[in-house]
Amino acid sequence: MQNAITRNVDILGGEPVFRGTRVPFKVLTDYLEGGETLDQFLEQYPSVSRELAIAAIEEARSSLVSQLK
Repeated sequence: MQNAITRNVDILGGEPVFRGTRVPFKVLTDYLEGGETLDQFLEQYPSVSRELAIAAIEEARSSLVSQLK
């Protein structure tokens, strides 16, 4: 399976984005941090599917947990 979050210097200067989009992953974390819901994020960014957003959150969680070990 491909990563849900990708980086490419030719897309937004290498900022992590959702695979197949130009939507930065940070936008999702900003939404959640600001008290918005995943559904509200998905309404604003229809190019990001629910499955892709959940996979990205799971990838970020796994990455963080592996760094803490």
